[in-house]
Amino acid sequence: MPNLPNQDSICLGIVGLGYVGLPLAVEFGKQLPVIGYDSDVRRVEQIKAGQDATRELSSEDLSEARLLRLTSSPDGLKACNVMIIAVPTPVDDNRLPDLTSLMAATEAVASALMRGGVVIYESTVYPGVVDELCAPLLARLSGLTLNEDFFVGYSPERINPGDKRHRLPHIRKITAGSTPEAADFVDALYRRIIVAGTWKTASIRIAEAAKIVENTQRDVNIALMNEFALAFNRIGLDTTEVLEAAGTKWNFLPFRPGLVGGHCVGVDAWYFAHCAHRAGHTARLVQQAREINDSIARHVVGEVLRLMAYKSIALAGARILVLGFSFKEACPDMRNSQVHELVRELMRCNAQVDIHDPWVSAQRMQSDYGLSPLNCDPTAGSYDALVLAVAHPEYVAWGATRIHALGKPVHVLYDVKSVLPADESDGRL
Repeated sequence: MPNLPNQDSICLGIVGLGYVGLPLAVEFGKQLPVIGYDSDVRRVEQIKAGQDATRELSSEDLSEARLLRLTSSPDGLKACNVMIIAVPTPVDDNRLPDLTSLMAATEAVASALMRGGVVIYESTVYPGVVDELCAPLLARLSGLTLNEDFFVGYSPERINPGDKRHRLPHIRKITAGSTPEAADFVDALYRRIIVAGTWKTASIRIAEAAKIVENTQRDVNIALMNEFALAFNRIGLDTTEVLEAAGTKWNFLPFRPGLVGGHCVGVDAWYFAHCAHRAGHTARLVQQAREINDSIARHVVGEVLRLMAYKSIALAGARILVLGFSFKEACPDMRNSQVHELVRELMRCNAQVDIHDPWVSAQRMQSDYGLSPLNCDPTAGSYDALVLAVAHPEYVAWGATRIHALGKPVHVLYDVKSVLPADESDGRL
């Protein structure tokens, strides 16, 4: 039986150079030979030019990975004896796991898999995907036998886009392998770059489950805050003030209401619900939490319309400015952005909606959502309503005075993120 690779003779392949894969490629590329592969030719060329469209890494960061080579051809992976797959795993229109990219990446890796090789998955999945789907596909396409000719591992990503404090080396990493020896190998590999340490689990399924649990927990807690906001709004209480008061208790968890989007929190909850369903259990709490969080964009629109009516502002033809479109602040990531739902709801009401976001790619917004942001700063005195949807640092720096100046003499300002003082907006969650 082939031995696992020696830690000193690893040639590492990273499949997928997005928010997860590129930081991995750069960190490992400081220590050992790495081949970074992405099927997006434009993405590869941008990185080669020292540009990261995700804004997670600077040109200086990229230049530090002296042993990193980039390719848009899967043939480049044939030199690798260890490969890490870090591709998106979203949900489809029916809120079921969409493993299309994961299976395609597995096929690409299988064509390059050598005897004694190790394939590690970072993509979010439900328990059983690596054992039941990925490993058998690798074996069938490569003609190799699992745990005899090759091994698999799992180490779920914990990248937090836009977070400059919790970077890859400083986030503790879960690891797992298909045999005890493979688990040790995977753990040792990640300990080379993760200064925060690792947590080796007893099985790949435990690691898969841990990933969806940690984000589903956040989703449910945010849903609870959103439910508080929905109720307190009806009885005239400011939710932020209520939560600040409740937060004086030592064990109160500091979650806040808001729009829930992105590639993890809302998505992973559906992966858990699917996992539970496969086991014959209905995840009622999780599904209800998802329904609450998915309703917040409509709630915000309803509040904006109510406030406009209170100020006798006609809705039909009204000009409304939405500030921010990405799913979170200081980040260009628009995946599953609930601001999209907010904009669409306003458009359905025959409002003229402008979108401003200094972080996002106009080309990407057009291709993904069929919408176009303003290509300049919004004009003062132009809008009947203003919706501060994302707390980008630019908007926080503007403050209420500059944001109000964008409105007509009579206008509405709704602060989704509650970043402005309560008395400087007409409404907030």
